[in-house]
Amino acid sequence: MMNSDVMSEPRVDARPGANPRRFAVDTLAVAAVATAATWGSTTLKLEVWVMFAGLIAWFSRPETWRSGAGGLLCMWLGLVAGAGCFAANDAFLPWMGVLALPLVVFVVSVVVVGLRATPVVNNMLAWFVGLVTVFAAQLKPSAEGLLHLGAASLVGGLAGLLCHTLAPRLQPPGGVEAPPR
Repeated sequence: MMNSDVMSEPRVDARPGANPRRFAVDTLAVAAVATAATWGSTTLKLEVWVMFAGLIAWFSRPETWRSGAGGLLCMWLGLVAGAGCFAANDAFLPWMGVLALPLVVFVVSVVVVGLRATPVVNNMLAWFVGLVTVFAAQLKPSAEGLLHLGAASLVGGLAGLLCHTLAPRLQPPGGVEAPPR
């Protein structure tokens, strides 16, 4: 069911035929930002795929710059949680065997999903993007590794902020609509 406040706001038509010039300008602006973020990442010797993970975290809730930044924060917390998963798995592995990692992931998932009603850190998608990033990078717990992933995702988050600033019409007012229940 949709909120009546969202219903009363004018809708932005994202189809190219609605306002072809605006559509083209927004498309080119976002493409230019993604290109610059990719260049910046490679120049800084950061993984481009992690930069894109940061961009995804930003755009998981793009309604405002605060919600975008909150998505990036949740991703970073997911990075830390992922590193914690590796550390806990290493600790439990000798006496739990193959059950160690599933147990650790269960506990972390309970925490992440349990935070879904907590302001600022309630972006489950961004948390899981952080966890996926750590597992995909096969990061062993270290401050250096976390800082490296955090820096790469920060480039993506800054790209998200820039996209949000240059092309605010990419999302309809109120963000992405939830499907009817």
